[in-house]
Amino acid sequence: MSSAEENNKALVRRFIQEFYNRGNMDVADELLAPNFVARDALAGEEASREDLKREMAEQAATSSDLHFTIEEQIAEGDKVVTRYIGSGTHDLAEYEGLAPTGVRITIENIDIDRVVEGKIVEERSLSDTSPLWQRRMEQERIERERFEQELRVARRIQQASLPKAVPKIEGWHISPLYRPAREVGGDFYDFHLLSDGRVGLVVGDATGKGVPAALVMSTTCGMLRLAAQSPSASPREMLQRVNEALFTSIPPNMFVTCFYAILDPKSGSLGYANAGHDLPYLWHGGNAEELRARGMPLGLMPGMSYEENEIVLDAGQSTLFYTDGLVEAHNPNREMFGFPRLQGLVAEHGEEGSLGNFLLEELYSFVGEGWEQEDDITLLTLRRFASQR
Repeated sequence: MSSAEENNKALVRRFIQEFYNRGNMDVADELLAPNFVARDALAGEEASREDLKREMAEQAATSSDLHFTIEEQIAEGDKVVTRYIGSGTHDLAEYEGLAPTGVRITIENIDIDRVVEGKIVEERSLSDTSPLWQRRMEQERIERERFEQELRVARRIQQASLPKAVPKIEGWHISPLYRPAREVGGDFYDFHLLSDGRVGLVVGDATGKGVPAALVMSTTCGMLRLAAQSPSASPREMLQRVNEALFTSIPPNMFVTCFYAILDPKSGSLGYANAGHDLPYLWHGGNAEELRARGMPLGLMPGMSYEENEIVLDAGQSTLFYTDGLVEAHNPNREMFGFPRLQGLVAEHGEEGSLGNFLLEELYSFVGEGWEQEDDITLLTLRRFASQR
């Protein structure tokens, strides 16, 4: 081997020792040509001298004991082939999208450097990054298992908060339909048996997904049930009380939309108040009329007041309460199911006995096969029998 080839090997060894092991960034300016380019044989990417310095600094910041060991060198002409091992404990900072785990990672590298007039002008590299990808796959597995565990916890919380039975009221039919999405949302519905045979009906939606939404939803349900124990509470007062209590109990970036109604089965009177929830529909004679009442969502700010209105359901009339998982569903063309479509369907088919199931069928037809449900869907139908006198 010529002395020039020996000098080239020594130059590359010095670069690896100073640059990689000692973090001497100045040696890159000394030993790498200004037009230096590094090419990754597998990724097909190129890096300049400054790119290499930046990448090395980022890599060194991830490990407290990163070290590179030269295993073998071969020189021929202006080329030097170096096989070296990089090994370090991933314990300081994120690297390549991987959070620090304290696991030692070892990667074998082969570099082919071309040396011209005492400067490295080009480098082609090949690295066995399988240990890094194994760590990535392991971390993804752990994160996936954690996510699935959170889903199971959230689902249990949600299911425990929903009513176990539907009230049976002479002359009336109450039909809830709940379709959870894979990722748990904050949908809820409930029934409260009040004084004088009245029944409270509530449909709501807590913002967010997963365990946080399930916890806020469960908390809201509990507060509503507690408020319903007051013998003279009206829908407006129910929402006011819950809003005050909820404001101090949930994170500031969360809130709950909620529609609360109280039915007097004898008179057919339905009093209601709305805390920012989607407007229910009253079906009568081929029309679908919105039940409007103003009010801010629960938990946003204290001191809120809520408008209260009242209707009377005659024989054969019905109301539909729902959450936004239905109207905000999208088809493959990103068109939304939407409120006008829902209102038109309720107007045309409101007298059907299974309105909830019909609307779901319409939704599935709209979104097509392969649709992935993005949010919980809750539908609650209250109907007065036509035979009621």
